[in-house]
Amino acid sequence: MIDWDDVRYFLAVAQGGSVRAAGERLGMSHSTVLRRIAHLEERLGARMFEKLPSGYRLTAAGEEVREFAEQMEASSNQLQTRVLGRDQSVRGLLRVTLSPTLATHLLMPDFADFARLHPEVEMEILPSDEPVNLTNREADVAVRVVYDRKTLPPNLHGLMGPELAGGVYMSRDLLVAWRAGAVDRVRWIVRSQHGVSAWAREGEVPSAEVPFRTADAGSQIAAVRLGLGMAPLDCFVGDADPLLVKAPGAALHVHGTLWILTQGDARKTKRVRLFTEFLSRRLAAYAPLLAGLAVSSD
Repeated sequence: MIDWDDVRYFLAVAQGGSVRAAGERLGMSHSTVLRRIAHLEERLGARMFEKLPSGYRLTAAGEEVREFAEQMEASSNQLQTRVLGRDQSVRGLLRVTLSPTLATHLLMPDFADFARLHPEVEMEILPSDEPVNLTNREADVAVRVVYDRKTLPPNLHGLMGPELAGGVYMSRDLLVAWRAGAVDRVRWIVRSQHGVSAWAREGEVPSAEVPFRTADAGSQIAAVRLGLGMAPLDCFVGDADPLLVKAPGAALHVHGTLWILTQGDARKTKRVRLFTEFLSRRLAAYAPLLAGLAVSSD
């Protein structure tokens, strides 16, 4: 009889292209992944992969197994979500994914409030900007910026939240220095994988030719706070920080609308329903801050 766990390991390598990627996805060691695949190959009497310098490639037998493995995975996920949907107990695991910036700079106090209200819920916060498959139970709830609601997958249930806007921010000290003529041009502080959007370049402050690059949003925000330059930031970050101020002449830019997303039957569980309703209320209260309409002291 085929062990479903062995099939899971096989599928993780087939989808990830390497034993390392499969191990990271499953939270298992390199040796465990190899052992599971060897066990499956022994049971089926066929090799599943060819090991190449570029990674693992499926054999002809492996291609056939992959088709059935994906069907098994889909059936397993459907079974889990249907059973989960009937679970009306608050106790249990609740996994929430959202951007690192949104988690760190806005919603972590709210997550703490929910955890205190419902100590029997085991919360797991997954800060990431990468796509997460709710159907495969990689998370129970996703908070995402949606540009066009028509792009939402039909199998997801969504609660629409406020609009999310951004602006160009710099430190108050840097603005004072620029206005006093002590600084002529100001660097852009950009994340390595991003440039500066056209909307952000329309302000009054002249920019220097050489930017300052960072690897992530957290270090970008820290660099702006230190007066190294200016950067496009979410308004809920810039307006809430007493060290920062909007750059003169820079317009606000609406990035999209925040949505709280859940999948089919999973959303029917009591803990998921309680959390999404709680978070929807909190986001509604933050609407002016998220839209860049919070009162500024400049």
